[in-house]
Amino acid sequence: MTPEEWESLCDRCGKCCLYKLEDEESGRIYYTNVVCSLLDFDSGRCTRYTERSRVVPGCLTLSPEKLPELHWMPGTCAYRLLAEGEELPEWHPLLSGDPESVQRAGVSVRSYAVPDSEVSDPDELHRYIIEWLE
Repeated sequence: MTPEEWESLCDRCGKCCLYKLEDEESGRIYYTNVVCSLLDFDSGRCTRYTERSRVVPGCLTLSPEKLPELHWMPGTCAYRLLAEGEELPEWHPLLSGDPESVQRAGVSVRSYAVPDSEVSDPDELHRYIIEWLE
């Protein structure tokens, strides 16, 4: 897969940009509705994509080699679906031809995410935990 093909798998939902908390005992990942302030809500893209891993410590650069580690990604993520041998959902822009199909399908974080700049105390992230019905 070329780098361009790999990048085209991203549906720009923004879910991977949400802050996550891990239960140290169980290993369970909890998503919050707090999103990295580098996310552009209109495009679903990182405003500093090429330098994101340097600007935001802990920001993961996804690659085909990392597919086996993507169990923590949301169940709608094309990268995770690919790793699990699943098909892309019909709303995915590669199938629909429309980048707004992600928003219409209710998959984008645009309607509920808050930028991390609006969270006054990072130690209170547990108050922002959300659950998805996928």
